[in-house]
Amino acid sequence: MMQLYPFLFEPNLHSVVWGGNKLRPYKGLEPSDEPIGESWEVSAVPSSTSIICNGEWKGKDLITAINEQSEAILGKTVNEKYQGKLPLLVKFIDAKRDLSIQVHPNDEMAMRKHGKMGKSEMWYVIKADECAHLYAGFKKEITVEEYQQRIADGTITEVLADHQVKAGDVFYLPAGRVHAICGGIMLAEVQQSSDVTYRIFDYNRPGMDGKPRELHTELAAQALDYHVEANYRTEYLDNKNKATQIIDTPYFDVRVMEISKPFHRDLRKYDSFVISMCIEGDCKIKVRSTGDEITLKEGYSTLIPAAIADYDVIPLNEKTRLLDAYIDNQNNGMKGIITKFLHFTNN
Repeated sequence: MMQLYPFLFEPNLHSVVWGGNKLRPYKGLEPSDEPIGESWEVSAVPSSTSIICNGEWKGKDLITAINEQSEAILGKTVNEKYQGKLPLLVKFIDAKRDLSIQVHPNDEMAMRKHGKMGKSEMWYVIKADECAHLYAGFKKEITVEEYQQRIADGTITEVLADHQVKAGDVFYLPAGRVHAICGGIMLAEVQQSSDVTYRIFDYNRPGMDGKPRELHTELAAQALDYHVEANYRTEYLDNKNKATQIIDTPYFDVRVMEISKPFHRDLRKYDSFVISMCIEGDCKIKVRSTGDEITLKEGYSTLIPAAIADYDVIPLNEKTRLLDAYIDNQNNGMKGIITKFLHFTNN
């Protein structure tokens, strides 16, 4: 068995009709006119799997690596719960133009309709142009009939909650919540490992092939949660030189930290892999048990296997900002009970 260490990955860039030109420079790559909308940072989705680019595992795709040492990489609990599959997908997203109005199905519907897991996700805004905004949730309750009428006449955005955003803003998008990233925003996205998206409205624009992109109006109507929240933005205190929890769900936990000095992270108690996304400022990550060390550059991400998730982060600039995502197996049982209770009381 090969020794485990933090995995780095080859760039995995996706061209889309709404994409921009910020992701290549962000990752230190040569700029181009190609509309790059997504960088799939850590992916075990078969259609676009991450390729390891460092150490003994260099050249292997992430699915193959996990298959070879699933429990050590994923964590015993994660490995058993998700049957040897990585349950998360993380991306950097650059929206030069508005994304389609869309919604994702929950686990039950996604499995029933597509044989895949559902898709709850979160956004962490990295950069935002002045007056940039996004849609998350409904601002008033509507009926299925009104939904269908507003799709037909193109007025669906009139009933969506519209949020102006700035760097550091966080939004949680549970399955069923209508949403859309709009132009002028670059963000980090953590989501369940699923590629199921239902487009509701796409501004009648053509796709990359010049043809209208497919809409999924009826499926979206089944997936939508019409419940209205008082506040869709996640509030948190951004403490320097601490790991601040910003998202706590049955599907993933996410913490942000801005550090200006070496910082010790021992996450072995969660029995989970850790995905660390470098939002700002290069750093080194040094594993305590093996001494293995990697340089994690701004705009890149690493997967740290569960078995070695005891490490130090050393900033190489004045400061480093990281976004960490993992599965909290200490508290997930209680989260699942609470989630089911809230679902029951809201329906």
